[in-house]
Amino acid sequence: QDRRQPQKHCAPGAAEMPRQMRKMRALTVVALLPGGAAFAPTTAWSPARVSARAASSAVSMSTTGTETIDFTLGEVRPQREVSDEQMRPRPNIDWQNLRARLEVEFGFSEEEVAKYDEVAKEDLLKAYEMMQLCRQFENACNQAYMQGNIRGFMHLDNGQETIPAVIADTIKPGDKKFSYYREHTHALASGVSGDAIMAELFAKDSGTCRGTGGSMHIYDKETNFQGGWALVSEQLPYAAGAARSILLDRLLDPEGTLGDDRISVVFIGEGGAQNGRMAETLNAAAKENLPLLFLVIDNGRAINTFTPDVATNNDVFLQGQHYGVPGIKVDGGNLKDTLRTGRAVVDYVRTKGPAILQVHTYRFQGHSPADPEHERGRKAEKMWARAEADPIKIFEASDDAAGLDLASATKNVKASVKQSLDFAKNSVPPPRELAKELEFPDKPDTDYNSRAPPANAEAITKATVDPAKLEECNKYIGELQALAKAGTISIADAVNLAVLEEMVRDPTTTIHAEDLQAGSSYNIPKLTQQTFGKLRAADEIIDEGHFIGKALGEGMNGYRPIVELMNTNFGIYGMAEISSAGNTYATTGGQFEMPMFIVGAGGTAPNQALGAEHSQPFHAYVMGIPGLKIGTAASPDAAYGISKSMIRDNGPCFLFLPVKMMKETKGFADVGKCMPINKCALLHAASESAVSSRKAVTVLTYLHGVKEAHSVLDEIRAEGMDIDLIELRSLKPLDMDTIRESLQRTNKVAILDESTNSGGVGATVSALISEQCFDLLDAPVRRLCMDDAPVPYASSMEQAVVKRGSDLVAAVYELTHKKC
Repeated sequence: QDRRQPQKHCAPGAAEMPRQMRKMRALTVVALLPGGAAFAPTTAWSPARVSARAASSAVSMSTTGTETIDFTLGEVRPQREVSDEQMRPRPNIDWQNLRARLEVEFGFSEEEVAKYDEVAKEDLLKAYEMMQLCRQFENACNQAYMQGNIRGFMHLDNGQETIPAVIADTIKPGDKKFSYYREHTHALASGVSGDAIMAELFAKDSGTCRGTGGSMHIYDKETNFQGGWALVSEQLPYAAGAARSILLDRLLDPEGTLGDDRISVVFIGEGGAQNGRMAETLNAAAKENLPLLFLVIDNGRAINTFTPDVATNNDVFLQGQHYGVPGIKVDGGNLKDTLRTGRAVVDYVRTKGPAILQVHTYRFQGHSPADPEHERGRKAEKMWARAEADPIKIFEASDDAAGLDLASATKNVKASVKQSLDFAKNSVPPPRELAKELEFPDKPDTDYNSRAPPANAEAITKATVDPAKLEECNKYIGELQALAKAGTISIADAVNLAVLEEMVRDPTTTIHAEDLQAGSSYNIPKLTQQTFGKLRAADEIIDEGHFIGKALGEGMNGYRPIVELMNTNFGIYGMAEISSAGNTYATTGGQFEMPMFIVGAGGTAPNQALGAEHSQPFHAYVMGIPGLKIGTAASPDAAYGISKSMIRDNGPCFLFLPVKMMKETKGFADVGKCMPINKCALLHAASESAVSSRKAVTVLTYLHGVKEAHSVLDEIRAEGMDIDLIELRSLKPLDMDTIRESLQRTNKVAILDESTNSGGVGATVSALISEQCFDLLDAPVRRLCMDDAPVPYASSMEQAVVKRGSDLVAAVYELTHKKC
């Protein structure tokens, strides 16, 4: 039928209006619709309004998009009244409303929108088959969970099948997909093998991640399905980083990426979209015009809580207005409209920029079968949703399904799911030793001097960096190298030198920092953006978690991001992202390496007068993160050499630098040389006379403790004592070989520690020494650590909390002169 002719859904006289006025009227009418309307905040209806609406709707609702199938009588009828327990009805959104929104908000012309009017029968059949595959797969997962074949937490997607249907219809294998813990169906729709997904859930070696991930962590490198992330909303900046990697690919290889229309897709619930990460990622997407689709799954539940009870604006598609990111909401109970709208929005993202697609749906299951007790209050609601809002049943009873062989499609997917179950049951579990093998992508003793840059790296750098700017950068590098050779380079400049050398050497190296244009606080990112541009050197908003997250997304997609934190304590904002970076290689079964170099000034120097928040031992906080290599450097040489190695490492590395020594401590750096990142450094060896007279002590320290120990070395020796001074340049993994070798000489150890008594670095080191070197000790380990009290500003109080050189002198004397 000609769309310009009067339609049943049009208000009287609408057909005679000019097209633009009809379009605006459509928007206005929808905006005035109550509860769950297309373009207004969702609100719960009172019983009176529910009754009034039902009375006024009558049978005419059969063309408004709110009709429901009575599966008892087999006929179309208005949906039943929605009670307070059931919370919300299906939204009143039809295709004409959606067309108008696409024209007004997305800028489509009428002719452009018209191409989305029709969906071919074969495409509808494929979409139905995908919906059935997802339903049957999730039903099989639920049964397997109850039988004990699937363990831990599992989250099912029943009732939301139009979302994987639109993914299968519009998203390509090259697109980057980032989902959350309810991702089985998203992976299926992305082309991930159902056999491998089921095997992963069964904890088998043939699973997508070899049994390391489980239900909440499905990854598949071949289809670019990149999670499966279990911390709510963490996937948002990761997807932004992946979108940046697409732009970086185009920058570095313009000929090879001609016609590239890849996008990044991030799945997020309407509850999770209330997280601040959503605003930050919208800002990033708009600022850099990232090819990023925000796919909002609006099932009305933030875990188990009714989302409107905790969120004022449930129309997440409107969140982009502040950033110029268009959005639209579609009724996920209507398969055809979901496909039509999805096609238009995905085409927009491929050609123009970021957008939000919100799909209003219902989740039939509770949050997880692991916590069914929380679902008692939702029984009536779920019964209503299964009867009134099942997208599969609604499609089966629609005119669009006429003539389609739905029975054969259903039969095929049931056979496919059975095959996946059989495959999972017959597969073997992973070997025990795999867990340790997946700790780090690179072995701790890797020699990074032998690691070559990517192919054609020099040519790519020359082709993508302005020649004059590259010449200026190389000139500055030469000046820093001269300082390093003369022994007058500072710690901060040594790291800046390493960063610039590596960014020139390897065009896949990127950097993220706040205040980056100005060089941050210590000039570590100096000249990076001025030389390499905003895409490779990103000046970031002031939220470390956000740009660590973007770096993670880049790292998963072929880049080597550097993250400069200015002060490492600010990394507290990014604890979740740092943790996930450490877990990624293992959790993906070794599919995704996770290069990322995090660097910043930290620690707690005596009398530094920075107060508690800038004096926290963040290096101790991250010690427990698996898969993370952690180092320290208290000299320019160590800072330079370790930085170069960590940038080249294929896993996440964190280098801590002494905040009060960044500019004042100067020395040599071995230009061009990478240092080991798994070794301590013996800075001073006790004399043989002190060793033979039992007056020698092994002193383990790092950061400012190195300076403190050097400052009292003459005093210690003047008393007839001496020390093996060992700098703990690698906190994890810890170099026990060097420590053991020293203890074989001294038999006594003191740890000058810049972390707290409880849970500190010294506690870990002391425990390992007691476990592995107990027979070498003549006395208990002596820990000189910070008190558990917050570090005060006033020096008079600070001395009671932070240990220093004078404390070390006393400890060495006690160990060498008192009987234990």
